[in-house]
Parts: sequence; structure tokens; C-alpha cells
Amino acid sequence: MSSPDAAAPAGPSAENPFEQLADFVALPRVTGLALSPDARRLAVSVQTLDPERKKWVSALWEVDPEGRRAPRRLTRSAPGEASPVFAPDGSLLFTSARPDPAAGADAGDPKPALWSLPADGGEARLVAGHPGGIGGVTVAAGSGDVVVAARAMPGAADTDEEAARRKARKDAGVTAVLHERYPVRYWDSDLGPETSHLYWAGQLPGEDPSGAPGEPVPLRDLTPGARPPAGGGEDPVLSPDGRLLLLVESVPDGPAGRRNRVAVLDTATGESRPLVDDPLADVYAARFSPDGSAVVCVRETLSSYTDPPDYTLLLVDAAGGKARDLTPGFDRWPSAPQFGADGSVVYFLADDDGRHAVFRVPVAGGEPVRLTADGAYSDLRVARDGSALYALRSAYDEPPTPVRLDPEEPGQQPAGLPSPGALGPLPGTLHEVTATAADGARVQSWLVLPEGASADSPAPLLLWIHGGPLMSWNSWSWRWCPWVMAARGYAVLLPNPALSQGFGQDFVRRGWGSWGEAPYTDLMAAVDAALERPDLDAGRTAAMGGSFGGYMANWIATQTDRFRAIVTHASLWNLDSFVGTTDAAYYWEKEWGDPFTEPRRYELHSPHRFVDAIRTPMLVIHGDRDYRVPVGEALQLWYGLQKRGVPSKFLYFPDENHWVLTPGNSTIWYETVLSFLAEHVLDRPWERPALL
Repeated sequence: MSSPDAAAPAGPSAENPFEQLADFVALPRVTGLALSPDARRLAVSVQTLDPERKKWVSALWEVDPEGRRAPRRLTRSAPGEASPVFAPDGSLLFTSARPDPAAGADAGDPKPALWSLPADGGEARLVAGHPGGIGGVTVAAGSGDVVVAARAMPGAADTDEEAARRKARKDAGVTAVLHERYPVRYWDSDLGPETSHLYWAGQLPGEDPSGAPGEPVPLRDLTPGARPPAGGGEDPVLSPDGRLLLLVESVPDGPAGRRNRVAVLDTATGESRPLVDDPLADVYAARFSPDGSAVVCVRETLSSYTDPPDYTLLLVDAAGGKARDLTPGFDRWPSAPQFGADGSVVYFLADDDGRHAVFRVPVAGGEPVRLTADGAYSDLRVARDGSALYALRSAYDEPPTPVRLDPEEPGQQPAGLPSPGALGPLPGTLHEVTATAADGARVQSWLVLPEGASADSPAPLLLWIHGGPLMSWNSWSWRWCPWVMAARGYAVLLPNPALSQGFGQDFVRRGWGSWGEAPYTDLMAAVDAALERPDLDAGRTAAMGGSFGGYMANWIATQTDRFRAIVTHASLWNLDSFVGTTDAAYYWEKEWGDPFTEPRRYELHSPHRFVDAIRTPMLVIHGDRDYRVPVGEALQLWYGLQKRGVPSKFLYFPDENHWVLTPGNSTIWYETVLSFLAEHVLDRPWERPALL
């Protein structure tokens, strides 16, 4: 049901929402951005708490691209809405598990389906459904043809047989899956027996003048053969005329290995052919030019024992597949490319010196030009008339906010458009800090300084280490929000050590295959540089991190006792066991080698081999649904700490994954971390969270 309203989304009541965790988790969260064909409407997804405060649900809001009108709400349903995309006629398509008004009483719980909201408002109508639920949608910019993604059982000829196979399996009480190829898991999902399929919906019918809801459009399976999941799970892309479909396919790469290639599929016949198939690289993030004659995509070289990956953009002829490098010599890692309105330039995103910036590069050749000064940009959209770019921008002092950019001006810092996720003042200030590593490399960091920190009242310091490891601190994070800590008087240091992207290929290479060396010494150099400030207290420090950051937290615990406490979340502990049990073992073996034939890096850099050196109190956190870093890593670490009498606690989430995604568990996560730090850093009595 659609119900426009211009009121702000329900949010926290406190003036400073970071002081009370209940207020913090209630803050509206803006995700996703869609631009209408005439560039007169922007739609964003806004997450808020449901009435029971047990989960976040998304609603769609409209934002004025000119920044004059207040944002207004477009959708309102209990299940929420996601994946907004505009059709050429101005209607807004989205996915939602809201019930079908025409369904019978015995229809069961609805699956996510495709809905359409008319351009002039009114009721949203169901346009397509699938027994496995619809997970993504793409629209041809010119013809308006629609393709949707859905999960399907093997061998099902149509949606009726699909539903019957699902029912038979459920009625028989069968949950087993037979695997015949690697992998078997992905992040927090068990793969199979369903596989990813793409379905042709064509041009959607218009609104019935009588107001009748109409029948859902039939779906034609474009990919009836089982397709293994592509790493990243990105949506397919239609050519402007709807005749061709770009998709990322996962193909074998040696024994138990996978890589991605870009294929093109004829939507009329279902026939497909590889467009870019490079045995030495993953290729993905493909987009058509406005006339459909060319494709731009990302080429990521496969890493090896000696070399980290490198990235470039390829310009590809859509008919013949001939490709050329569009960003040769560009010492950054381009991502999310798309053509400008006339096809003469390509815009893309890349990490650069602690920012995630927007760049443009001429298709005819030339050096990329950085268009943005500060901030981290995502969801880049190009106005079809070439007048503007739109994106979500965030930074450590700004949650994601829609902005309008000039398509050509370098060094921009645009004002945010009125947004339903705007925040008030933050409980502190953001600073940039640099340090010099032992080998002379520059190490960049962000420092969140709490209000009131001074030489007379120095703040305790938390070292927060990012995950990845091939990423960098540059954007707002709800899961690792330093302002929650700043509201309680902590300063938070967010360094980008060796292996961080956005500082050049050589900077990544400094830590490749040697996580315990340059990444560790870079972190210590960053801490030393920050503690030269008189407003930070060198006697009250702690370290924490998740994933790769958790590995580094564990490594730090084995190498130094300079910190009063260490928090390690979803962390790697025993590299030998990790590589064999993670969801994509082949990826990590490229860097670390086969542990049976090339054990050297495991012996030198696996923290578990140095457990006897740990003296610092540790809080271990892990979710059982984490398949990227399986929970066995935490269990081994926890046992090692307990056996040796190291003060330690283990916060375990039976139903969370690599992250902690539900409001209640997120609150408990912060409560436990804060209590643990208060005990060991602030010398306060331990306070067990009331619900644990």
C-alpha cells in the first residue's frame, strides 16, 4: 500500500542518540538510491525499527534532486520494500514480501515479489511473483523490458512444478543437500538445492483503468540450467533495447577453485556466449553504453602466492568482445563503472587516501580525474540528459546522504540533499592523523575525538582495525560506529595499515602473505603517532577489530601487552583450520599456499602458534552462522585463553553471521563491549548485560 507523507521517519528521542543504545539502534538508515529517467525523482530505501523493535524494515522515500522539497514517504508495509528501480514510464518497481490482495486465505506466508508504484502515486500493484521469491530486478532503459532473479529448484520446468517440488521436499521432511562441486556455502547461506535463475518478464502492463489488480505477468526462464553463484551476487544488466543481458558467471578455476566471467545472453532465444573470459582474472560489474554498442567492466587479476590482485577497467565491444584497458597505469582499484549520458566518458568509484571517491575517465583515452574531495560515495547514478550525477555520500562524521554532483568539476564537496536519515550534532570531532612506518611508508588514520578531551583531561584510546583486509576505513558504519564510543568518552583511532586499498599497489604488497609484519608495525606506528597528542591518554588504551581486524587483534595480543584490553570479533585464529573450513578456501590458498606443501606462512603468521604469549584480557565474539570465518576459530581461541588462565569472555550468537544484524543482538554486542572496556580500561566493576 502506498501512502505518501512528508513527516520524518520515527527515530530516537534523545538529543544525543549515541548516549543510549536504544536510541542509537532506532536511528533511520538510508540505503540504496534510484533515479527516475527524467532525473526529477530520487528514491531511497530507509531502514527503521519495526513496531516490536526486533528487526529493521525498509520503506521507500522520495528525495527532491534539486534539494528544495522535503523528503516524502512512498511506501508503507509491515514486511518493507527493497531494490527500488524506475521504469521508463516513471513507475517505481521494488521487491516486497507484502501479501497479495488477491491471494486466498490458504496462500501461506508471501515470498518477496515484484511490485509497481505508478508515477503519479496511488496503490502499488503486484506484477510478478515466484515460489522461491524474487531477489533482484533490472529494467531496460529504453524499452522498459524487465528481468528478475529468483532461486529455483533443479529440474522444475515452470513455476507450478517449482511450487510442487518445494512442497514435496517439505512434506517429506527433507533438508539434505547433495553437493557435486565446490563451494557449498557463501557468507551465511548454505548453497543448494536451489540455484540462481533469471526470468524474463518483458514489458509490464500498465494500470487497469477499471482499478482491477490484474494478473501477475508470466515469467520465462532465461537460464534453465543450474548456475553456480557468482562471487558478489550482483544483479544482471539489460541493454537499453532489452535484447541482450549481461550476467556474471562463476566457472571452474583449477581443482575446487572458481573465477567469474562476464557473459551476454540473447533474451529472445536464451542463448548465451562469454563476452569477457580471462583465465587470469575475475571479471564483473559490467554495464552497457547508452547505445548498447559497448560494455565497461572491472578486471581483477587473480592473486597468487607472490602477488596481490590488481584492478582495472575494460572497455569491451558488445558484439565482438574485443577489449582494451581503460585505466592503464592507474594505481588505484576502480569499481562500479558506468557510462556517462552520451557514452563519451565512464564514471567509477575507487578508494583513494582514506576516501572512496568518484572519478571520470574519457572513453577515447586519458588520465582519470577525481571529482570529489572528501567522503565515501556509493550508488552512483547518471542523469540521462548529462546534467548531473547523484550518489549516496558518507564519511565518519556523516551517515549516507543523497548528493548531487557536477559531471565534470574536480574536487567537489556538494551539500547533502534533504534526507530522511539526517543526524544532528555528533558527540565529538573527526581528525586525520598520519604516521611514518618503519620502512618510511605513510600510514593514514582517522581519529574520532570525544567532546571534552584535552591535555588536562585526556581521553582513553581505542584502536579499531578494519576487516577485509583489502579495504580501508573511509565511510560511515552502523556496525562499527565510533560515535557510540565517543559518547562515552573514548577516542577511536581508525588506521589504514599495509594491505589497505587506496594507497597504491606497493602499499598492499607490503603486507601480502605477511599479515603479522608490516600490517602490525603500521598499526603500532599509527598508535604511537596518535598518542603524541596531549589529549589522549597513553596509559588507557585498548584494541579491537573484526574479521581481518580480529586477526590483527589476536596477533597484537601475542606480540605486545601495551593494551589493557582486546576485543576480537569474527576473527581468524588458526590459519591452517581457517583455510580448510571457510566458504571460499581457494581464494585464501592463493595467498597463503597449500598448508600441507607450503606451510611457511602459516607457521610464521598464525596467531594460535603464539598463544602462550598472551597476557592481555580478551573478549571473543562470534556468530554461528558465520561461514566466511567459521565459529571453530573462536572456539579454539576461547579454549586456549581459558586453559592458560587469561582473563577472557566469549560472547556467542547462535543465529548471527559474520556481522550482527538484528537490533537486539546489536545492542547486546555494544553493551558487552562497553562493559568489558570499562572494566579493563576505566577500572570500573564488570557489569554483565541484563539480558545475558
